Amino acid sequence: MESTVAARVAEMLLEVKAVRLSPESPFTWASGWKSPIYCDNRVTLSSAPVRTYIKEALAEAIKTQFAGVEAIAGVATAGIPQGALVADVLGLPFLYVRPKPKEHGMGNQIEGRLEAGQKVVVIEDLISTGGSSLKAVEALRNAGAEIVGMAAIFTYGFPVAEQNFQQAGVTLHCLSNYNALVEAAVPLGYITDDQVDTLKEWRQSPNTWRQ
Repeated sequence: MESTVAARVAEMLLEVKAVRLSPESPFTWASGWKSPIYCDNRVTLSSAPVRTYIKEALAEAIKTQFAGVEAIAGVATAGIPQGALVADVLGLPFLYVRPKPKEHGMGNQIEGRLEAGQKVVVIEDLISTGGSSLKAVEALRNAGAEIVGMAAIFTYGFPVAEQNFQQAGVTLHCLSNYNALVEAAVPLGYITDDQVDTLKEWRQSPNTWRQ
């Protein structure tokens, strides 16, 4: 079932151009890394069928893998709409987490009502290294939440992310992943068989690729 969902989500991300693959003319990420892939899952919100499939798949994954969840928290900014959609499907309270406390007003970092000891699943749209996602987890824990796990639409599957989540004691579930994306891209005509090797090469060492 998970492999079927991973393949379908990968196809959808390509179809709505949430993911763009350009092995010959790499993108430059904010980190400075050169990358043959650029992923913007916000685009999925503009397609009703894709948006519906993703929210229902996330909700189903949470029901089956994170029993006892009492609230959903989205990571600002892209995790906010996805998290709100999922919370609505599950009929659960929703809140969201800013990267840092607001500099005016109440100075909140967490928006919404969080009860002490409340069991929370965090929603992200995309996992790269996991750094910003786990900062949101830290903020929620400091505010008294019990983090049951995190669910996301897509992960690059970098080893550093796996290590970071293990060290933080956070179980991560992603609907789709980089390998599923590459497999889906060839038959759909987004890349050629020859370009697959380039994409796999980047995946092994993204921080030094073409530097």
